[in-house]
Amino acid sequence: MPRTAVLTDAQWARLAPLLPSSEGRRGRPFRDDRRVIEGIIYRYRCGLPWRDVPAEFGPWQTLWKRHRRYSGDGTWDHILAALLVEADAAEVLGWAVSVDSTIIRAHQHAATLKRDTGAGSNYTNLLAEPADHALGRSRGGLSTKIHQLVDGHGRPLVVLLGPGQGGDSPMFPHLMARLSIARPGPGRPRTRPERVRADKAYSSRAIRRHLRERRIIAVIPEPSDQQGHRKRRGSRGGRPPAFDPVDYRNRNVVERGFCHVKQWRGLATRYDKLALTFRGGAVLKAIVTWLRALGDTP
Repeated sequence: MPRTAVLTDAQWARLAPLLPSSEGRRGRPFRDDRRVIEGIIYRYRCGLPWRDVPAEFGPWQTLWKRHRRYSGDGTWDHILAALLVEADAAEVLGWAVSVDSTIIRAHQHAATLKRDTGAGSNYTNLLAEPADHALGRSRGGLSTKIHQLVDGHGRPLVVLLGPGQGGDSPMFPHLMARLSIARPGPGRPRTRPERVRADKAYSSRAIRRHLRERRIIAVIPEPSDQQGHRKRRGSRGGRPPAFDPVDYRNRNVVERGFCHVKQWRGLATRYDKLALTFRGGAVLKAIVTWLRALGDTP
């Protein structure tokens, strides 16, 4: 098998029907979809500049334009949503979810656009480029955070971006709001997991109240400062929140999932100027992960 081989025939057979067709649109028909999609995957897997992608995948301009189109019109998200429906129907999706983020150092090539870094949410519209391009200055320099909600096996369900200095807790409601997996037949989409595993960064009254109101089990440890504050208040501090330390051990799946994400060198370091295309690469990685999880039987 050549080093440029990216997708198996079975994986492509499952992916091809989910891609938009060039029929009915004005202009030139799309170039061979498989080689273009594999070229985009190859670029992120190897961390190459677009101009250096092997010529066998086609012109680099075609790869970039197709990825920019699919990132901006929601195609990658629609494909991921369709694969999640299939995975849920096949019962390979674990509904004991975990949440966390990982910080990605931005290469100097990614930080050349003018940025507006004022306050405000960048996460409400995934199809629009945020004013700060999801770039922030943290202790390691200019960086971006990938926030993920993953299933019980560490496979991504929701992928969002934020600036590197952004906190994890404010992103939680945005992640939960994006969790919606349709059913293959009639019925409303499923939006409520069985439990949510998260580290101490997500321990807040607002998050615990949100999970309690939706009857979702919270597996979140209480930080020492919150414990001390509650104890100092005496009976007014209330009882300590329920916490299952044995079940919390399963939260490591999200950490292992980020290790798999960073095996793609184009995601371990951010080279993309636009947050849209960088997030598109992260969603594409999630698509490949679910294609592998679904196996070789389309």
